[in-house]
Formats: sequence, structure tokens, C-alpha cells
Amino acid sequence: MERLRQRIEKQIHSLTGASLGLIDFDQPRGDPGLFGPQSMVWKVHADFTSMMVGGVSALLLQMLHPLALAGVWDHSNFRQDMIGRLRRTSLFIAGTSYGSRQDAEQLIRKVRNIHLQVVGQAPDGRPYSASDPELLTWVHVSEVSQFLAAHLRYVAPQLSPAEQDRYYGEVALIAERLGAQDVPKSTQSVADYLQRMRPQLLCDERTREVVRLLYAAPMPSLLARPFGSLVMHAGVELLPDWGSDLLGERLPDWRRPLIRAAVQRTAVLVRWAMRNSAAQRARRRMAA
Repeated sequence: MERLRQRIEKQIHSLTGASLGLIDFDQPRGDPGLFGPQSMVWKVHADFTSMMVGGVSALLLQMLHPLALAGVWDHSNFRQDMIGRLRRTSLFIAGTSYGSRQDAEQLIRKVRNIHLQVVGQAPDGRPYSASDPELLTWVHVSEVSQFLAAHLRYVAPQLSPAEQDRYYGEVALIAERLGAQDVPKSTQSVADYLQRMRPQLLCDERTREVVRLLYAAPMPSLLARPFGSLVMHAGVELLPDWGSDLLGERLPDWRRPLIRAAVQRTAVLVRWAMRNSAAQRARRRMAA
């Protein structure tokens, strides 16, 4: 059993930023990072399966914004290196959530510098910049709202409204450090923000290509392939109805409980196998 556990954990790590070996989450001892062990960020971001589902759902939501999509389309190699993009995104999320303060701030500076180079013109003629405060707010809100939605569905449906608000208030720090402005910091303000943004969203040929690529995304092994397929379907299922309708990906009602049950079963296995996640190592760092 131990050999099986280690094999599963190795496959999981191959999908994450941990495989890049750029951050030591065990050091320095006692460093709480930007948030610390009592934070809602540490709680919400700790479960690998729900974060994967929330991450896929967030990407689908983000790509409905034409300017966000244009920046990724023109300046990212995600179409050729989907796993690499997943690992780099995972590294940023894990590093800013659980890394030392120095590592987290270094990651934020690095991303800010990258954003300065991401400028261009969307197909509709509008200029875009990844440093645009409004665009940064969109990317942030669509991401963290889906992380929390996945946490509520697959980890802690009993999370109180106050705890949900606290999560949004804490995690806004990352968006603001990246340059976002007027970041919503409560469940109600996030819901209001998403409602206001809906008229700006659309699904075009590029968006549909992103969806197709996600469905066909390569996995590092045959063992990981069923997990990848399940996460993709669960990410679609997690979308708000208006989002899945806009994408043309609304799932039939009979499939929803089957997907949720499969994710829950898979999450139990993943939690059993994972012993050295960023969250677990950070907690050991604080306990030492």
C-alpha cells in the first residue's frame, strides 16, 4: 500500500508547481508567509482536488473576457505546453498562499514584471494590458470565486458566511499587490461584481478553442488521465449556469450528481496519498 500511495503522490506532484523545485515550503522555520495557519486562505487552498476543479472552472470563466483571453492567447504558450502552464500557475498560488513571506513577495514581483510585457490589441481592436487594474480584478475574482465554490462543494459546505467573507477579504491582498483596484472583499460584493461584468463577456472561436484544448489536455501518465478528465468535467459543472450557458457547455441535470460523487471518491484517495503538499509542509514549518 505504501508503494501505491507514493506512486499516486508522485503523479499528483507532477501536475503542480512542486515539480519545479523552486520553493522550499519547509523553510524558514516559523515564517507564516503572507497569511499564516489561522487564515482562511490556508484553509480554502489546502485541498488539492477542489483546487484543481476550481482552477479549471476559473480558467473557463476568465477566458470569457475578450481582453483576458487576448493576453493569454498572444503571450502564452499554453496551447503547446498546457502542463507547464498548470505547473507555473500552481506554483504562484501555492507560493503566495503557503510560501515564506520572502518567496511570496518574490513571486508577486516576478508576475508584475511579466505583466508589463503583456500588451497588445484584441481582435475587436481594443488595446489590452495585463497590468490593467480592471483586468487584474476580473482575473482575480473569477479565480477566487471558483476556488471558494469548489471548497464549498467538495470540502466544507458548512462554511459560514462570515468565514467566506473573511476568505475574500484576505485573498484580495494578492490581487492588490499585483495592481488590481476596487477588489471585492465579501460574498455579496463578489456576486454583485460578477453580475456587473456579464455584459462584457462573450464566447467566440478562440474561447471554444480553449475549451477544446482543456478537454484534450495531455496528462503526464495513463494513471493521471482519468483524473484530468474528471477534473475538467467537474470544472464545467462548477460554473455558474450563466457561464456554462455562454460557453455552450451546460451539463444535463442527471450528470451533475454523478460527477460530484466521482470527485468526492477521488478526493478521498488523493487526501490519503498526499503527505507533502505545500499546505502540509507549511504547517510543519510553523509547528517546528
